[in-house]
Amino acid sequence: MNAWQLRATAERWRREGRDAVVVEVQEAKGSVPRENGTRMLVAQDAVAGTIGGGHLELQAIAQARRGELGERRIALGPSLGQCCGGALLLRFVALCEVADWPLPPPRFQLDLYGAGHVGRAIAALLSNVDCRVRWIDERADEFPSEALAPHIEVVCSEAPELEASASPAHAHVLVLTHRHDLDLRIVEAVLRDGRFQSLGLIGSQTKRARFIHRLAAMGLPTERLQCPIGLPGIRGKEPEVIAVSVVAQLLSD
Repeated sequence: MNAWQLRATAERWRREGRDAVVVEVQEAKGSVPRENGTRMLVAQDAVAGTIGGGHLELQAIAQARRGELGERRIALGPSLGQCCGGALLLRFVALCEVADWPLPPPRFQLDLYGAGHVGRAIAALLSNVDCRVRWIDERADEFPSEALAPHIEVVCSEAPELEASASPAHAHVLVLTHRHDLDLRIVEAVLRDGRFQSLGLIGSQTKRARFIHRLAAMGLPTERLQCPIGLPGIRGKEPEVIAVSVVAQLLSD
């Protein structure tokens, strides 16, 4: 569950009048499982989110369910018998008293062109990652029928290449549509726009060579075009394997 989903859960619990406690990492020093600002919701019959799992989380859940609010400092080694060596300051507050719920900045912005097998696998992986995605395709029936995570925006466009001009600055771009001619038009538009952080094109070295030749003939720079996509050394062409490789690369940039 990412920060968007956790906030949506908090808003739903609040509307329902559910008795719950927000556990928040206020300070994190040394080797600890989660960073400052991490939150977890605790009710008597449910938990949403995580502050890192393990004995730390079990104790925090127990304290929240006892209704013990306020702050608590925890040294992971001495007090919990864990070997992480860090220290945390946890804050316990009733959900009804939380006035705002700020979201962390997204890890990255992605323009994802193509709602085929690989596109759907990538979107599925990103549904639990704090990022923002514009998922673009000309075929409305290729998008999943079920509701998507709130940070994934579906853009159905008859001319997907025109969406390049609407892309946020410094967005990562992945092009993996069902037609090579459409791939080429999108890559051309993204290169002409020039505001992207990275540009990946699904395909083989042969496809890369052909695209480089055609783009160079248009006078476009091609040094930043990556094809094939994903981290090197990961074997397998299944959509799910490609998706894992691509998302790992996005998170490592």
